[in-house]
Amino acid sequence: MVAGELRMGTAAGRWVLTTTVLGSGLVMIDGTVVNVALERIGTELGAGFTGLQWTVNAYTLTLAALILLGGSLGDHLGRRRVFLIGVVWFAVASLACGLAPDIGTLIAARALQGVGGALLTPGSLALISASFHGRDRAAAIGAWSGLGGVAGAVGPFLGGWLVEWSWRAVFLINLPLAALIVAITVAHVPESRDAESAPGLDVTGTVLAVVGLGALTYGLTGLGEHGADPLLLGGVAVGVLALVAFVVVERRSRHPLVPPVLFRDATFSAANAATMLIYGAMGAVFLLLVLQLQTVAGFSPLEAGTALLPVTAVMLVFSSRAGALAGRIGPRLPMTIGPLVSAAGLLLLLRVDASASWFGHVLPAMLVFGAGLALTVAPLTATVLDAAPDRYAGAASGVNNAVARAAGLLAVAVVPGVAGIGGDDYTDPAAFDAGFRVAMLIGASLLALAAVVAFTLIRRPLVASTTPEPGRVRVEECPHCPVSGPPMHPGDTRR
Repeated sequence: MVAGELRMGTAAGRWVLTTTVLGSGLVMIDGTVVNVALERIGTELGAGFTGLQWTVNAYTLTLAALILLGGSLGDHLGRRRVFLIGVVWFAVASLACGLAPDIGTLIAARALQGVGGALLTPGSLALISASFHGRDRAAAIGAWSGLGGVAGAVGPFLGGWLVEWSWRAVFLINLPLAALIVAITVAHVPESRDAESAPGLDVTGTVLAVVGLGALTYGLTGLGEHGADPLLLGGVAVGVLALVAFVVVERRSRHPLVPPVLFRDATFSAANAATMLIYGAMGAVFLLLVLQLQTVAGFSPLEAGTALLPVTAVMLVFSSRAGALAGRIGPRLPMTIGPLVSAAGLLLLLRVDASASWFGHVLPAMLVFGAGLALTVAPLTATVLDAAPDRYAGAASGVNNAVARAAGLLAVAVVPGVAGIGGDDYTDPAAFDAGFRVAMLIGASLLALAAVVAFTLIRRPLVASTTPEPGRVRVEECPHCPVSGPPMHPGDTRR
């Protein structure tokens, strides 16, 4: 079995595809099920809302800051090796989460989980890219995308069902799945690495990214609850300075995590600005909606978890069509209308109160919200890839993925505080309901601003989506666009 020579429909090809789907599903499911468990976690561990924010953000922080380094490590050390390390790391951290005696331990374990996710996430698609070629590669990525969509749809439902038994099961369920992934990978997945990768790793850039995002998140999360505390303001200042230093280092590095040349293209910069706004709104919605449904509407965790199913279902059905439409008419119109439609969905969520029903109030809002995302995300991803030079395709999608996750990170840190949610408000229906309404208005405003950015700054028609180079996959052939972050392009992520 040799990397690059596998064929779809063969036993060897099916094993590699199974491994990569399970690996990406491990991270994807964990990104959705934990939100469903937050109310039970907070109640059992006696945590305030800030603790719940950090339960989400500790994971997203390390994942967002290290995901580009994870791809680079795979290119240098072997993609299968780094993927396996990531899976084992993720499993051990999941065990620590499931056994956590207090909220502080849980937050620390979640941060370690994010490190594991950053190692295995880029490796999942990179293994497919290295193992298959030509039409088989396109078919494998399409299958990976579709099956990944099933994992995204199952996640909230599975999380709600597990939380009905115990919130700890949300983390412990990862252990047998990780063991299965390791067994299949060791037995059936070939090793591969990039022999032409640039020497060295951008360690300085990685450290600055972690410090910058971490300090900024710490400061902004605390300011929402405690006000203008000097320590928190200092955290924000340190975060901003570290991120400025990150930009300077990337401009001078011989092997940067984020090639500065990418942002010289106005379309690439505009698409990432839209990504920041769209995924920021999504991060706030997916955190607060399941709490609103449980705290205010009285839904069970299972019922609350199913609220996200319509979004994933609509994206699975229509994202590929939106990608094809953008290839014909250009991305500007879909990327303008889509966020506005999603904003309308958030305005419909203002109807979700103590008397809300799933079919009468939640379902219509989620269908509209999902329709907007389906119209937006595939053209957005296509625009990012099309704006980048071919040799930077992997880096471009990696940057866009990191931007999306950083947007969710900062939104979870900032939006609840601005909306007036803090302390024990998640246990007080009246207080949480008031904050939720403000947060949905903020989210709708972010989406409307994304539409303005797209309309004014996205001008270029899509070339890569209609005339892809050999071995490169058109976005409309990858129908699944995860709600947790844009799909990673199978090109390398080292540059």
